Amino acid sequence: MKKQILALLAATALTVSANAVAAGDAAKGKAKAAACAACHGNDGIGKMPTYPNLKGQKEAYLTKQMKAFKDGTRKDPTMNAMAKPLSDADMANISAYFSGMK
Repeated sequence: MKKQILALLAATALTVSANAVAAGDAAKGKAKAAACAACHGNDGIGKMPTYPNLKGQKEAYLTKQMKAFKDGTRKDPTMNAMAKPLSDADMANISAYFSGMK
């Protein structure tokens, strides 16, 4: 029983620290998101009805979508090309920037 509790505590600690590392830096994201503004706007509101609004979206959702565009599981020629050069840190930072918009 004691070993199970210790294993559960260790798993919880790893999950918490992994989430802390995954959190992005909105200031760095703002600089990186300059390229996103052409379609998604400086204010995170899509310039055309077919471009999604990114302002206020959940950070994890935005990161998940960028990763899907990068690895090709989500298809859009423009977004696949835009996401391809992004690192995990870039995606986390961009996500933090847009999710922090109110």
